Amino acid sequence: MTMARIVGIDLGTTNSLVAYMDKGTPRVIAGRNERNMVPSVVAMTDNGLIVGDPAKEHLTRNPARTVYSVKRFMGKSLEDVQGELTYFPYTLTEQGGVIRFKLGEKTYSPPQISAMILKELKHRAETHLGESITKAVITVPAYFNDSQRQATKDAGMIAGLEVLRIINEPTAASLAYGLQQKTQGTIAVYDLGGGTFDISILKLKNGIFEVLATNGDTHLGGDDFDRLIADLFLEEIRERHGLDLHAYPDHMQAVRLEAERTKIRLSDVLKTTATLDLPDGKGRFTRELTRDQIESMTMGLIERTLAPCRKALKDAELTPDRIDEVVLVGGSTRMPLVRQRVQELFGKIPHCELNPDEVVALGAAVQADILSGGTTDMLLLDVTPLSLGIETMGGVMSSVIRRNTTIPAGAKEMFTTYVDGQTGVDIHILQGERELAKDNRSLARFRLKVPPLPAGVPRIEVTFLIDANGILNVLAKDMRTGQSQSIEVKPSYGLSDSEVEQMIEDSFKFAADDVSARKLIEARLDAGAMITTTEKSLLDGGHLIASDNIATTRTALAALATAKDGTDPRAIRARMADLEQAAKPLTVALLNDSLTKGLQGKKVSEVT
Repeated sequence: MTMARIVGIDLGTTNSLVAYMDKGTPRVIAGRNERNMVPSVVAMTDNGLIVGDPAKEHLTRNPARTVYSVKRFMGKSLEDVQGELTYFPYTLTEQGGVIRFKLGEKTYSPPQISAMILKELKHRAETHLGESITKAVITVPAYFNDSQRQATKDAGMIAGLEVLRIINEPTAASLAYGLQQKTQGTIAVYDLGGGTFDISILKLKNGIFEVLATNGDTHLGGDDFDRLIADLFLEEIRERHGLDLHAYPDHMQAVRLEAERTKIRLSDVLKTTATLDLPDGKGRFTRELTRDQIESMTMGLIERTLAPCRKALKDAELTPDRIDEVVLVGGSTRMPLVRQRVQELFGKIPHCELNPDEVVALGAAVQADILSGGTTDMLLLDVTPLSLGIETMGGVMSSVIRRNTTIPAGAKEMFTTYVDGQTGVDIHILQGERELAKDNRSLARFRLKVPPLPAGVPRIEVTFLIDANGILNVLAKDMRTGQSQSIEVKPSYGLSDSEVEQMIEDSFKFAADDVSARKLIEARLDAGAMITTTEKSLLDGGHLIASDNIATTRTALAALATAKDGTDPRAIRARMADLEQAAKPLTVALLNDSLTKGLQGKKVSEVT
């Protein structure tokens, strides 16, 4: 019995594609119009919803009822995208923390809109292959968080597809090139798509791909290049013709599309003329643009892509000269200046043999073939982009799975209580690179019941498991009672792009301050525990030592209590050492007393 065919899907911001493996070679499936790409656009017409090229034509005819760039809204709340709303003509609302698009009388969530694009791709594949398609591998940007990945899986389910694997777009691209070249070495995949930018550093050896590091910018893509050019047109139309096209949504879309066409043309020619029909009988706007002018305008955006490249190299502990191959992905990498700057950064000519628009879909088809058992000589290892851990006493984050750990992954850590008689332990799951819990992203919370025991006695084992899709499961278990509690981290839609993008940057920026803050918290906690233990020892064994020993110990206790309220962890540690020295006679006396009582008890039992 042959396994059902699995297709690979690139669900893109601007365009989407579906591919399959044909006799060992991945191929993108074209539609009836022989176009491989399906524009990621959905429009509401009088006859219902339409998708792809027909919907794209409605961008200028009926922009308020035409949705594009839906990928930017996956797994987001309305608050997350406030800065972008001026660029989109359609109406957005929110229900239960999830964005809804208003199209006619109905509203749709981003996964529902994405599902319509996926259904079109599914239909295209079924028509071409002559069989039912129910399973797929879908690609996402490397920096998609759990909410966005879950929203992508939801879209697949709505479209009637079982999503077997969510993989990162740069990783998929590396698969496509690895299949073709069979090289060994280190690869940098530079992916500048319609809505996002990603860089991945991968190691390829004996058919095994391992992602060493990922980085990127979830808020930077070809759309932003188009926007700069569109803003230039809008400003000049206002100056020359006294028209503010923001009041004409259909013409705003015409400006956006002409800006995109101008950018594309200038990747092949040195000079072009943009043309736009104006409303209210104002005639036509024409503007000649050169490649030099466009490159001057967009240089800042291109430079913004290079900083994540340098960070990824640093995380992988590599210098540019140790990168063997550079792969370009995404339509915007056709811009000559992009290729030039990438070549300058890495010191080698980047690969662009495969169509940069198609390479991700081709790689998804390779991954699909691996899952179906067709390709047996290749294994894919992905990584988690941010550290995962739990909050411990004093508001400190204790990492359980470190950033850039290969997934699927699992790790265990043992924790205990800090307060006598605790009946429960709060497990607060965090994601991020900062030392303190408050500076990281909160993923989930749950409570594990424990029997009331002295502080430090309970043994709580916390297990983190991340599956191949990056979905996290956390299990907390009381090792004495066997009582356990687990949770699958559900998508939380309240995370803004800026938080995601700055997590790693902030971990470097505030590293020294964070470490100092953590050291102070830990020193205060240790000092507090030492003060409590010493006071109890004085109560239990003060009668066993000389009064001057008691006075010395109490003086050291007071000094530690004063230092504990200060802000110098080294001073706290120094006073702890002083107290340990001062309390040594007390410690010895208590130990001797305990041994004596133990031996006496043994003799009594022997006589009995």
